[in-house]
This record gives sequence, C-alpha cells and structure tokens, in this order.
Amino acid sequence: MLLAALLAGVSLIAPEALAAREKLKNWETIQSDRHGFMIAYPGSVFTSRNSGPNDEDGRVLVSRDGGARLIVGAFPNDAEASLAEYRAQLLSDNYSGADLDYAPVKKRSFIISGTRGDMHFYERVSFTCGGRLINSWALLYPVSERHIYDRIVEAIAPTYSPGAGRTGQCD
Repeated sequence: MLLAALLAGVSLIAPEALAAREKLKNWETIQSDRHGFMIAYPGSVFTSRNSGPNDEDGRVLVSRDGGARLIVGAFPNDAEASLAEYRAQLLSDNYSGADLDYAPVKKRSFIISGTRGDMHFYERVSFTCGGRLINSWALLYPVSERHIYDRIVEAIAPTYSPGAGRTGQCD
C-alpha cells in the first residue's frame, strides 16, 4: 500500500507537517557583534520589527500574520542575579499564572515553556561570562497554532549560540 501511494503521488505526510515544512524556508541569521550571540530563523515566517542602534542588544521579529513574536537578545547582568534568581523573576514578571509544560534547569541555562491564556511560549536563557551576561531567546505564539510553531521552535533551537562578547572571551 505504501508503494502504491508513493507511485500514485499521494502524500502520506500529515497536513500539519506539510504546513510547518512550508514555513521553514529562507533561513536568515541574527548575529550580534557586541555580545556574540547568534540565532537563525525562517525568514518566510518572521520579519524584523526594529532596526537601529539597539540591534546589537537584541531584536524583535514578528510573524507575517502578526500572531507570533521571536525575541532574541543579550544584556549585562548589572543586578548580579543568580540563575535561580533571574529565573524566579522571569516567571513572576512575564509568566505569572502560566501552566508550564517544560522547564529544565542546567548549570548555566534554563528553559521555560508553557501556556498562559491563549498564548504558548518557549524561552531559553543562558548565563555566560561567569554570569555577567544574560543571553535569551523566546518565541511566543497562539496556542491554536502550536502544530506549526512547536516545529519552528524545534528547528530554531539548535541554531542558537549564546554570546560571550565581541571576541568570545567575555571581554
């Protein structure tokens, strides 16, 4: 039956997978000379919302339909917060009342993923340079479009590289 379907040109791929694959075209890269982070994203899905002097600190990209946002950036940890303190603050300030479905914590990084209202979020935070620099990226998208954006998160995640300053030596 599989061979017959293939010969007949019938697609056995789920419609959700086809929609996600179509969206994962025309990859673009954001790279910060100042902080050293790098991330790639599908340019067929997102367009940059800001361009100007703060581009070295981060970017906000918006999906072409306006329903999702990809936020990436880095900034000095001027408050000298520990990883645990920053995670608690982020949960309190940005995701209060959220239903978390994935939240691993490592030695120098953590991920927070879950749902709050009608939005789903995935945020990865990395501390570099002995905790002096906080790097993060987040994707916020409608719960109704998880079948597409969960796959986009999975495609973006391995492209992300947190930064360690201009030279990579925490200068």
